[in-house]
Amino acid sequence: MGLPDSGTLTIVSYRLGGQDGVSVEAAKWAWAFRRLGFDVTTVAGGGDADRLVPGLAIDAVVADAATLRSEVADALSVADLVLVENLCSLPLNPLAGEVVAATLRGRPAILRHHDLAWQRPHLAHLGPPPTDPNWRHVCINARSKRELAARRIDADVFYNCFDPDPPLGDRTSGREALGVGEEELLVLQPTRAIARKNVAGGLRLAIGLGAVYWLLGPPEDGYDQELERLIEVAGDKTPVLRGPAWPEATMADAYAACDVVTLPSTWEGFGNPSVESALHRRPLAIGPYPVGKEIRHHGFRWFDIEDPKPLAAWLAEPDPELLDRNQAVARAHFSLADLPGRLEEWLARAG
Repeated sequence: MGLPDSGTLTIVSYRLGGQDGVSVEAAKWAWAFRRLGFDVTTVAGGGDADRLVPGLAIDAVVADAATLRSEVADALSVADLVLVENLCSLPLNPLAGEVVAATLRGRPAILRHHDLAWQRPHLAHLGPPPTDPNWRHVCINARSKRELAARRIDADVFYNCFDPDPPLGDRTSGREALGVGEEELLVLQPTRAIARKNVAGGLRLAIGLGAVYWLLGPPEDGYDQELERLIEVAGDKTPVLRGPAWPEATMADAYAACDVVTLPSTWEGFGNPSVESALHRRPLAIGPYPVGKEIRHHGFRWFDIEDPKPLAAWLAEPDPELLDRNQAVARAHFSLADLPGRLEEWLARAG
């Protein structure tokens, strides 16, 4: 059985409709499938979806597995094709993954892997995601493709895609709302605060540049106390700002307000700021995460978070050629405008 090229597509995940990476990328694929003529619906354990099944949420406590199986079967019953976004990839709710996989046996499905169990140290002992002759696997980097192949699962790579001409944000209002003067340097870390996002590295960069540090996302996964400790240690070495500039502020506003973007992570399945910073014409200081090296090979020019001197020199005498180059690379290799056509060709081959 191949994959249909029309009909109803249901996207299912732990959560949808938020600002986490999986939700953001799932929305882009929903847009692309709609462009191809699919009727798209969404199902999730939490967030904003057409249908919520709470038992699918991360760390949900399910008292009755039979009820969850019935709810999932009903929610996916109308789908000609199901796109599973990370729910069967990273076992944050193992029962949810098992139920969705069992429901989809023998049916056309795409399993899109943003993260895989062994890529998280505390889950490294777990095996590969489920598979079925009727399913196709997609991952967001070539490293995951190789790792799946080593476990006898064939997958295709679709890098995350982005609006090649994003809207301009409001720099003046953003900096005024944050209380940052025009002569001050502002370093933006547009991530949540969890261990692998390496907030300490972002703080060190801001201190090294004599800049204000801005952490956009909240702490998660019990990281609250560690974040408070890091901010206290930073002390008066750098001012620390947290959260959006104002409640309705967009990512475009955040990128416009800052002078430098930092992505100090030790692990990312992709790391959207690596490309977003280029499209918003901001220099990027990046950490050591392995997939970052893969993305960089497309031709990006980035700075190292552990060596602020070259970045400080660039900021003192900005060279627009670096921004021009990074923007051109992002548009050439990671454009959202290309996604519907790529999916259409891929569906034809898969079918």
